[in-house]
Amino acid sequence: MQCFSNQPLRSNPHLAIFSSAKVGNFVVTTPLLRGLKEKYPNCSIDFFGSEITKDFERYCPYIDWRFSIYSESSNFLEEFTQAINHRREIAGDYDLAINCDEFSEINVVLITSIRPMYFSGAALSRDFRSKVDTSQDPVQKMLADSDWNSGAFLKRYQQILKSNYISEIFCRLAYVETDFFRLELPSQAPNFSVPDILISVTATRPAKMWPVESWKQVIRWCEAHQITVGLVGNTPKIQQKLYYGGGIEEDLLNDSSLIDLRGKTSLVELAGAFRQAKVALVLDSGPLHIACAVGCSTIAIFGNDHEGDGASPFQLWAPRQPHVKIAFSDFKCTLCEENRFKNKTCLVNNHPCMNHISPKTVINYLIQYLERDRKA
Repeated sequence: MQCFSNQPLRSNPHLAIFSSAKVGNFVVTTPLLRGLKEKYPNCSIDFFGSEITKDFERYCPYIDWRFSIYSESSNFLEEFTQAINHRREIAGDYDLAINCDEFSEINVVLITSIRPMYFSGAALSRDFRSKVDTSQDPVQKMLADSDWNSGAFLKRYQQILKSNYISEIFCRLAYVETDFFRLELPSQAPNFSVPDILISVTATRPAKMWPVESWKQVIRWCEAHQITVGLVGNTPKIQQKLYYGGGIEEDLLNDSSLIDLRGKTSLVELAGAFRQAKVALVLDSGPLHIACAVGCSTIAIFGNDHEGDGASPFQLWAPRQPHVKIAFSDFKCTLCEENRFKNKTCLVNNHPCMNHISPKTVINYLIQYLERDRKA
């Protein structure tokens, strides 16, 4: 097992991609998947993902086979071993394994366990006792850097990177050249009439949450102009478990004509709903990346100022697509960045970065998108 530095692979290589349990992470991995098929047209791609993102994985045209490593199966090790043996019988030993979440302990262990010829991203020594030292490889050195979001990071690795965008960083793991900014997702039309605007109001970090009163101002404006608004997300039970809504969804539903679509779609149907909607209005979360991937006119609410400082790792995760408008904050704060965005809640009283995103800015963007849609 050697560190991958673009060594030649056999004509029909067997590749393994290890991802995470987050929807957004899967979406931004799609340029890598596409790029691998472009680089190795006869390859077989095995994708190791999650039960959460399984729907997208199953319908992705670039994935030949998938397995959930993020699951609650009581027979996981037995199932994993049987699956790997089966895949080896079909496609041969693994030529290359790519770790797209080296902070995940299970990824590091399982990449090592399948014994690929080459690996990219973190892996363990064959005896599982320590991480493999890859500090001499320029790409792996870049991955080991803890400062992916900064301009200084991009300057340090300007011979490797053209941007800080997470999709490009993933592609560099495999020395893939493709359109790093073009995301792709399968989609199916949902079994309901899609409202004009779809919103998502929760996030995995409360530090990225927009105040309920700001959401209400936008929804009231939509009601006054007879524009329908739908709330998307998982079922209320799962929303409460995985996201930090703090009751904001129920508050909005009880105080407006907001249409509750939570739990009404699979992931591919959610993608289909965004494809039909006139506008998506979303926080920095999974639905943002889904909306962007299917070409929906999107307003992304980031608690970051125009220089990128604020609640989210903006340079790393902000979409680059032309159909996305960013609702910036006019408050500058670098505390989240200084804490490597590991703080779940805001570190300043009154959450100023999110409170300083004006509902009027969001409404003006809505007007622009809706007017353009009317003229189309």
